Amino acid sequence: MEFILASQSPARFGVLRAAGVDPVVRVSGVDEDAVAAAVVDPTPERVVGVLAEAKARKVVLAGDDAVVVGCDSMLHFDGELVGKPGTAEVARERWGKLVGGTGVLLTGHAVLRVVGGEVVGSATGVESTTIRFGRPTAAEVDAYIASGEPLSVAGAFTIDGLGGWFVDGVDGDPSSVIGISLPLTRRLLGEVGISVTRLWRCTN
Repeated sequence: MEFILASQSPARFGVLRAAGVDPVVRVSGVDEDAVAAAVVDPTPERVVGVLAEAKARKVVLAGDDAVVVGCDSMLHFDGELVGKPGTAEVARERWGKLVGGTGVLLTGHAVLRVVGGEVVGSATGVESTTIRFGRPTAAEVDAYIASGEPLSVAGAFTIDGLGGWFVDGVDGDPSSVIGISLPLTRRLLGEVGISVTRLWRCTN
């Protein structure tokens, strides 16, 4: 059974590889802003959950016999739900608020069981992890932004890269902050009748 990851995130790919799974990557190309704007009752948890499922469903192809996993991460901070900053200006503005603060990184997960190209089972869930940000100096923030790393990651930070220097603590599942929660994914796989051990490369 193929494990299809509906994400181009190298961090998610790396988490799965380190945990014994060899995912096939398919990039969904979903218009995230359009999907989020169409969400009914747009609570932060619902937004990331809907986005994760949209990504997973988008990559299902005719003839697939697979499990498909989609994820979406956003940071809930100071009453605002924020994704990837995209530009250095937005990243700098965001870090001006993050320094010394606390936020919640929300990662939506969607697992689809696909047989013959048809979705025969689905399960969704959201993992919430509290992030306690440190107090980097202005020069350190400038250097971090200049590295380019925070521009393309949810909330403008990582814990498994350069951003890890500026995070004082994580309360919750660290794999979810990197991009995909292993415990939650295991539970969702179970809901569609798949044991994660079937997907480990050492048992294939």
